[in-house]
Amino acid sequence: MSKKAREVMSSPCECVGENENVLEAARKLSELDVGAMPICGEDDRLKGMVTDRDIVVKVLAQGKEPGSMTVGELAEGKPVTIGADDSIDEAMQLMADRKIRRLPVIDEHRLVGIISQADIATDQPEQRVGEVVESISAAS
Repeated sequence: MSKKAREVMSSPCECVGENENVLEAARKLSELDVGAMPICGEDDRLKGMVTDRDIVVKVLAQGKEPGSMTVGELAEGKPVTIGADDSIDEAMQLMADRKIRRLPVIDEHRLVGIISQADIATDQPEQRVGEVVESISAAS
């Protein structure tokens, strides 16, 4: 039987608040030495993800001021998530299908962790990891 998402995810998971400015988010990414973080709302619900690339492409390269723009302004659409009790097989398929490297894990609408390619790499057989990474990295 396949493991559940909660057995593979990294937890606890730091969040950046939707009302924090982009400069604060960049500092958090740097301090935690990560390339992406979930955006959480005042209601503790996941609003999206922010990446270091988002900050460069959507803020800096556009000449916008990171100290006066909120992270919530970078959130686009409904975030792709997996339930904590869903199987790791489902998580891997979702990551491959949607070409995402980090998958937020929710439990009762609350963010409880993240499954990354690295989490899968340390938990799953090498061939399966290779298939997922290849799918995620393949050109669209």
